[in-house]
Amino acid sequence: MPNNRNAAKADRQSQKRRLLNRSQHSSLRTLVKKFRTGLEVAASESPAVTLAEVSKRLDQAGAKRLIHPKKASRLKSRLAKAQNKKAATAK
Repeated sequence: MPNNRNAAKADRQSQKRRLLNRSQHSSLRTLVKKFRTGLEVAASESPAVTLAEVSKRLDQAGAKRLIHPKKASRLKSRLAKAQNKKAATAK
């Protein structure tokens, strides 16, 4: 319970930020999950989400500090590696 007006306002702001961050983080995880499940689908179908789209969103999330920039880089690397592995086994 805030003791003054400044603390009350800071509490309202942090609650707004928390909701926004949670929704953005959730959509980012959903996008990564769609990409991973798209890799498992048959090669004849086009993937629902491309690596370029996921990479762009991860970079943006890292730049805005939604996630740590090195985590974004690590995820991009792992997703690219998985895509290359799938392409190699398809040949």
